[in-house]
Amino acid sequence: MTSVRAYRPEDRAAKARVFFRAVHEGAAQFYDPAQRAAWAPSPEPDWNEPDRQMDQWCWVAETDGALTGFMSLERDGYLDMAFVVPEAMGTGVAQALYRTLEDHARQNGLRRLTVRASHLARHFFEKQGWTIDRFEAFPLADQVFDTFQMSLDLEADR
Repeated sequence: MTSVRAYRPEDRAAKARVFFRAVHEGAAQFYDPAQRAAWAPSPEPDWNEPDRQMDQWCWVAETDGALTGFMSLERDGYLDMAFVVPEAMGTGVAQALYRTLEDHARQNGLRRLTVRASHLARHFFEKQGWTIDRFEAFPLADQVFDTFQMSLDLEADR
């Protein structure tokens, strides 16, 4: 059984491992090893950097007591992080996190959500009604990633 709850500081290490696995295993068909290493260099958090999810709205999914995914939203409506472990893909974990995030955005009066989506995330967001605004070649650590600037008008269906 999967449950969704608010992110807590003690989730940081597990969140980093989810992120690492999602990038290195889940996104492997879309990005080469050098890109994946640049995007997620370690399964451990960088303890010298602040945990930016503490300044965002962030939720985690737990399945049988293990953290299996997380999503975070900046207060301006930018969906910053959306990752699940590979074995949770297609099981409803991402959908549960997303429903919580979108409901929270609506309750807080946000009118529009935006995201820079990877190839893999793009498909998920399109299924949720998001549209691609433009393609973007995004540079990161000497690598270039194909990404998609996407948005969702939260007022369109009201």
